[in-house]
Amino acid sequence: MKILVFGEFGIDEFVYGNCTRLNPEAPTPVFKPSEVKSNPGMAGNVVNNLQSLGIETTFIHQMDTIKKTRYVDEKSNYILIRVDKEDDITPLKFSDISSIEFSDYNAVIISDYNKGYLTEEMIEYITVNAGLSFIDTKKPFGHWITNATYIKVNESESLNPNHNKKVLEKIKNKLIVTKGSNGCYLGDIHFPTKKADVRDVVGAGDTFISALAAAFVKTQQINDSIEFANKCATHVIQKRGVSDIHDMLQDFNGL
Repeated sequence: MKILVFGEFGIDEFVYGNCTRLNPEAPTPVFKPSEVKSNPGMAGNVVNNLQSLGIETTFIHQMDTIKKTRYVDEKSNYILIRVDKEDDITPLKFSDISSIEFSDYNAVIISDYNKGYLTEEMIEYITVNAGLSFIDTKKPFGHWITNATYIKVNESESLNPNHNKKVLEKIKNKLIVTKGSNGCYLGDIHFPTKKADVRDVVGAGDTFISALAAAFVKTQQINDSIEFANKCATHVIQKRGVSDIHDMLQDFNGL
């Protein structure tokens, strides 16, 4: 199985520490760091999850720096602040991918954080040429998205007032909306998820789309694939920081 991933690559850094007193100079906590962990983030997390299921991946991403540093209270796992570092992102060009043979891949995943790397024109080109495509995007929907096989967004993204209403109607049967503890919807079909003790929701959306695409390539059954993606997302939110889904390999092999 081979999957091609397009998207912005970032580094997720977690600085864990303790807050035991207030800053006498201002009404803010004094943070004492004790541990730093980092891992691939954004589309890099999608790739990491796919590889944890044993899937061969090709990753096309920007070379500019994106880094998200979260300062986290160890006791509560509460994120005190997130500090982002972003270079000016160089957009992907047609010439950059003109040599790609899309037929060599079982599926394409587009992980679009709307940082400027993937233009609407590039996304349309990719979905037109890909046989099977999954997209997770922060952009308001336009006609450029209609060729994607499945589209995944969270609830707040689905309610973007700038979505083209005609496009929303056209894609309603392939739009998957995740709703946290309420599971997700494909059109009018509800896929509930089990209750879980949430430790960290960072990266859950990346987990969902990578598990969804991998399961669909294997089974060609969208309902089964959504249920597996729900299960994987529920698994990772119970862990601290960003976690891959290597623990779900047995479930994946049993699909």
